[in-house]
Amino acid sequence: MENENLESENKTKVALIAAIGANFELGRNNELLWHLNEDMQFFKQQTRKHYVIMGRKSFESIPKKYRPLPDRVNIIISRDPDYMYEECYTFTNLQEALQMARENGEDKVFIIGGGEIYKMALEQNLVDEMYLTHVHATFENADVHFPAFDSSLWNKSPLQSIKADSQNEFDFDICFYEKKINHAS
Repeated sequence: MENENLESENKTKVALIAAIGANFELGRNNELLWHLNEDMQFFKQQTRKHYVIMGRKSFESIPKKYRPLPDRVNIIISRDPDYMYEECYTFTNLQEALQMARENGEDKVFIIGGGEIYKMALEQNLVDEMYLTHVHATFENADVHFPAFDSSLWNKSPLQSIKADSQNEFDFDICFYEKKINHAS
């Protein structure tokens, strides 16, 4: 039991954080489909002082005045090994990025997009937690979607419920998903 606790204390948690439409929509033309001030505040609060990992296209979609994201270690995943951006780390694969965070003692890493990186992380079974903002609307023009996942593998807890107002275009719920532990192994 003591060894098990030590192991879990030293483990870097991997969390996905995303806002998704009712049909798992993420964006169109490398832009978000909505403006949700409360969700942006939640994103900042959760990811501040942590490592954030994102694909190159997601990084480039961040307005220049916010790049790199302040108060975070920004890691970009790019197929181009020569891709560089000041004050950011670049890797060609997700495992190397996660390894760097682990080696630097990071307790929680956030994968912040885009669709391909989310899909890769889920398919490779790297994710421990998800913070998903469920936007109560559909967006037929979306060209990027969050990957489908087996909800039976996750414990879901509601965190916030926000109604549309002058700062938030749509109603939405923010939920926390924690991967169920398989005790059979």
